[in-house]
Amino acid sequence: MNIVETAVGAGNFTTLVAAVTAAGLADTLSGTGPFTVFAPTDEAFAALPEGTVDGLLKDIPALTKILKHHVVAGTVMAADAAKLTSASPLDGGDLVIDATDGVKVGGATVVKADIVCDNGVIHVVDAVILP
Repeated sequence: MNIVETAVGAGNFTTLVAAVTAAGLADTLSGTGPFTVFAPTDEAFAALPEGTVDGLLKDIPALTKILKHHVVAGTVMAADAAKLTSASPLDGGDLVIDATDGVKVGGATVVKADIVCDNGVIHVVDAVILP
């Protein structure tokens, strides 16, 4: 299964899948890749201030930028990520990686790593990473 199919099947990424679909990124993340996705759970989206998700769903350019900030081109497995200090997400920004106490990406903690998909890998994070 590809990244989107895997996220749908997991059942705890419904907000992420809805956002990816609204931003028009579902086809990209279902495509050849490979991609590394730092995927916030539904709980991570729920932790945002009230109204944030609804506001982003009405501001597709901002939503797209935030979602692309969670995606890195190529396959970066957890063991490789732990050796890095940063990565370049698709939004053109910079993701700081800190592996001194677990692995944190952009301030979010990786809570489950290396969910291998046909077109890349998903790492589950406990927060939405803002650019």
